[in-house]
Amino acid sequence: MLMQNKEDILSIIEIDLKKVAWSSLLMTVLLSILGLLFYAWLYDGFAITFSFVDFLLFFIGYVLLIVLHEAFHLIGFWLFGKVPWNSMDYGLNLKLGIAYATTNLPLPNKAMKKALLLPFWMTGVIPMLLGYFIELPSLILLGAWLIAGAAGDFAMYKELRKYPADVLIKDDPVMPKLYVMK
Repeated sequence: MLMQNKEDILSIIEIDLKKVAWSSLLMTVLLSILGLLFYAWLYDGFAITFSFVDFLLFFIGYVLLIVLHEAFHLIGFWLFGKVPWNSMDYGLNLKLGIAYATTNLPLPNKAMKKALLLPFWMTGVIPMLLGYFIELPSLILLGAWLIAGAAGDFAMYKELRKYPADVLIKDDPVMPKLYVMK
């Protein structure tokens, strides 16, 4: 469902995908290094080995966590915004090179902010902490990469903080932008 009237829109929040990509890359490098240094300090070092199987498992884990990242956005829309499942969509935008989860219903700002950050916790922080707990550096790296992969969500969240909790936020079904409704 597209916007009925442009008059319904108070503001449009758009993110600069190039800026977000650079931010994500920087966060990936920093969180990976810091995460592994902390692991080495915690467990008195570790050995780095790479095999084809290790690379394959890491790649599969990364793809799986990206899929789960978007699924957790949908869960956030449902859990925090009470959006019915049939009002949501999920997929890949190959032209932009991004996965997406969206809803055609507006959510209160408070719910949208929670839905934006849920994947950060579930696919980034929890796997990273689990990696420390079970002593698996590759899981720490996956968590670091998924935390960094939430850079666009962080950028949107930062912009949404400027608005009251009860203002309605409408997600754009195609582009990475949000509409703040009157």
